[in-house]
Amino acid sequence: MAETTERRAAEAPTTKSARTRERILDAAAHVLSRKGYAGTRLVDVAAHAGLQAPTIYYHFASRDELIEEVMWVGAARVHAHVVAELDALPAGTSPLDRILTAVEAHLRYELLISDYTTASIRNANQVPEGLRAKAAAEEAAYARLWRDLFTAAMDAGQLRPDLDITVTRMLLLGAMNWAAEWWNPRHRTLDDLVRAAQDMVRYGMAPATS
Repeated sequence: MAETTERRAAEAPTTKSARTRERILDAAAHVLSRKGYAGTRLVDVAAHAGLQAPTIYYHFASRDELIEEVMWVGAARVHAHVVAELDALPAGTSPLDRILTAVEAHLRYELLISDYTTASIRNANQVPEGLRAKAAAEEAAYARLWRDLFTAAMDAGQLRPDLDITVTRMLLLGAMNWAAEWWNPRHRTLDDLVRAAQDMVRYGMAPATS
């Protein structure tokens, strides 16, 4: 499913209606990532998209329907991006190196590439529960990807045997997602942030080497 989502995301809309819908979604992701659920107004979305506000209702029945779609796209695209980066690794890449690749892919997509993912992460606890179901299903699939990465590394002896991989995985993902709230490129480069997160895995989760 993730590969299909990534392929669709990469394809340019082929009709004027599809292009307009994509402009609305892009604008909504931008506004939502900065103003939050309560502060997102359709008039602001329309202004950012360079459209009249009534145009939005041709594509989305309500503000909440638009926000629900943005939240899902945010979850789906980061999932697809990480899967694509993992699939591009050479055969035989170690399970630990696959985790390190996933860490970098997640952070770069979250902080550099996608307003959608930032919007999804920042508003996960703000939107009404009914708007979370679609995104939550995608997030659950993404969590399973990380579970499998950690399980493979543990089975290969590349993680400390005493490590609770469920708690550790959730702490790692939580820390990376929280970076959207505090990271400032004027103080730390993204390369620095990626390296620090990878070092948490290398030196905090892997067995000590003599």
